Amino acid sequence: MLSENQLKAPERRARSHQEIHHLVESRTDALSLYSELAAKQPFKPDHDLQVLLQSFCESLVDYTASAHFQLYRHIDEERERRTAVLKIADEIYPAIAEITQLILDFNDKYDCEDHCSDLSELADDLSRLGERLADRIELEDRLIAVLAAKRQPE
Repeated sequence: MLSENQLKAPERRARSHQEIHHLVESRTDALSLYSELAAKQPFKPDHDLQVLLQSFCESLVDYTASAHFQLYRHIDEERERRTAVLKIADEIYPAIAEITQLILDFNDKYDCEDHCSDLSELADDLSRLGERLADRIELEDRLIAVLAAKRQPE
């Protein structure tokens, strides 16, 4: 007879896969808007650019929140039992937290609901953000690979 934990394991795995899917989907949306925004250089504070910049900031924050609330909170609340997942999460979380702060700083600086008339640093900030997003994606993909793997004996 299966124990209660064994019965709950497939449910937890299905939830993990849904969380991963949501994260990848929100990440893809943010990257698509990043590409669209980067193609608008040189940046001039016109209405269309401001709308795109606002959409990008919103998507970027959604992606960041998705990663935090879908994956890291799950681990932080000790709902994850796999040693390999916990190990990789401990390794990557400091860098993820640092990149999250960069994302929030970018959003604070370029949130067009409040202000975004000074775009003189946008090209440099966007380039720096793109580099760090690439780092973040690489780190997240390491965690996703372990989360998606079939359970291994520990």
